[in-house]
Amino acid sequence: RRQRQMCIRDSSNFADWFIIATASSSRNAKAISNKIIEEVKLNKLHVIGVEGQEDSEWVLIDCGDVVINVMQQEAREFYDLESLWGEATLISA
Repeated sequence: RRQRQMCIRDSSNFADWFIIATASSSRNAKAISNKIIEEVKLNKLHVIGVEGQEDSEWVLIDCGDVVINVMQQEAREFYDLESLWGEATLISA
């Protein structure tokens, strides 16, 4: 369960896709989020905003229709975003 994808287009007015990835540490979260941002830009997509890279417990990368969350395990368990959005939104990866 290191990474989950959810289709939230029927439940949300701000994005169509929600991705959650688990990082093993703050350094790992920064590295993962930096690599994601780099790949998004290389593919000529747009990063609207990035939040949380300072402490890197939870880094949110807003790409418009896709929102990517890179979370340390403790934050992921605490916020439990999969349950918040519901099982129906989960996509098999």
